[in-house]
Amino acid sequence: MTAIWITLISLGIVSFCDGVYAGNTVQEPGRGPAWDCADFRHVARRVLPKGVRFHIQFLLFTRGNRSCATVIGLDSAAHFNVSLPTRVIIHGYRVLGNKPSWINDLVLAFLTAEDVNVIVVDWVYEASFAYKVVVNNYKEVAIEISKLISALTKLGSKMESFHLIGISLGAHVAGYVGTLFGGKLGRITALDAASLMFKDADAYDRLDPTDALFVEAIHTDSDKFGTSNPIGHVDFLLNGGKDQPGCGLSRLSSVYRYIICDHMRAVYVYISALNGSCPLAGFPCSSYKDFVGGSCLDCDSHFNGSCPQIGMQDTHGIEVKTFPEHPEIFLMTMPEAPFCAHHILLVLEVKPLTTNGKISVTLRSSQRPDTQGKIQLHSNATSFKRVMAHPTALCQIDSIEMMNSGSWWYHQRVIHVEKLCMSELPYRRGKETLCVENIVLRRNHEWSHEFVELYTNKENCTGW
Repeated sequence: MTAIWITLISLGIVSFCDGVYAGNTVQEPGRGPAWDCADFRHVARRVLPKGVRFHIQFLLFTRGNRSCATVIGLDSAAHFNVSLPTRVIIHGYRVLGNKPSWINDLVLAFLTAEDVNVIVVDWVYEASFAYKVVVNNYKEVAIEISKLISALTKLGSKMESFHLIGISLGAHVAGYVGTLFGGKLGRITALDAASLMFKDADAYDRLDPTDALFVEAIHTDSDKFGTSNPIGHVDFLLNGGKDQPGCGLSRLSSVYRYIICDHMRAVYVYISALNGSCPLAGFPCSSYKDFVGGSCLDCDSHFNGSCPQIGMQDTHGIEVKTFPEHPEIFLMTMPEAPFCAHHILLVLEVKPLTTNGKISVTLRSSQRPDTQGKIQLHSNATSFKRVMAHPTALCQIDSIEMMNSGSWWYHQRVIHVEKLCMSELPYRRGKETLCVENIVLRRNHEWSHEFVELYTNKENCTGW
């Protein structure tokens, strides 16, 4: 399988995101006459002008020119405010030599969330050769970025005010920039850092926690393009770090978008987190299997009860040195933006089984998609747990449906559920719980229960 992905990349069949180009003229409010906007340079040929080694440019956005970039360089820092924090966005591999389609959305999300300088690194030319060539040269790009940061610090910016956001291969570019500054930059965020040619690399040659004062990583495609290795002070593994909901191949999606969907989900989830419509909080756990199985219900043991969130959250007042070594944070998401899910814990107490069994569960809320899950029952146990992602809070769940869906030949024919209870994570004693008792599940017969009567004032039930 790895050979297939390498072939697709090297032949130019796979490109991480498509995009369009348009140089335009705009007039920002309060900025006087209209001026030409800077934009990504489309790579139409693979030959640089004579005497030019690199083709990198830095595009600056601020709240004064949020939709129209100006070029910033070592000798030109107009419109850059040294008193503000700075976000530096570094894209990844671009086999087609085009602008990432998500750049503008990420820039606007940052500027809407806070008053900052946003610098976008356009290294499309260097990122558009054969993948192996790009990897061999990525440190040269990092050196150019470090030169700009050094120049800006001489103007008065503080090193800890720089936050680098690297996408795919760009995450390792950001890591090497951090290495050049001895880990003194404020923050690095890796959005599904690339795996190919980095999975077994030395820490010096890839992103690792020593590259900044705080390093966070979001994993969404760890079985293909993204790395599965812990690389930050905190690693968020969405849906186990692979196979994102809504990324299946369908008649409405191209093969290309299907291939990159998991990988690029990290970018779109991060944009949603910056937009702040709902929290994307996770839970520390030893594995995704344990998390789904209900073994990790809160954040008390690692984060003093405050579960870490994706986005511009700080470190919740916890010194980085007190973080457990490479804690993995698990969370589930929904198939579409804003992706936030409520984590619903189901606990079943059943009468002793003579053989294994399987229960299919459906949660329903008014005017929202149903969510489905399965609970595997084993004859050597009577208590079972399952965490499910749902688009609404527990108090907004209208009904639950269950079915004994085990096969006819070797699964339990009748399952007696003595008690079913549902609660919402993070779990707290005394927190709202919905329970139903004495349920008989016969094979392939549906059982359902409505909770409407328990919440006559559902308008007072808040989702987040």
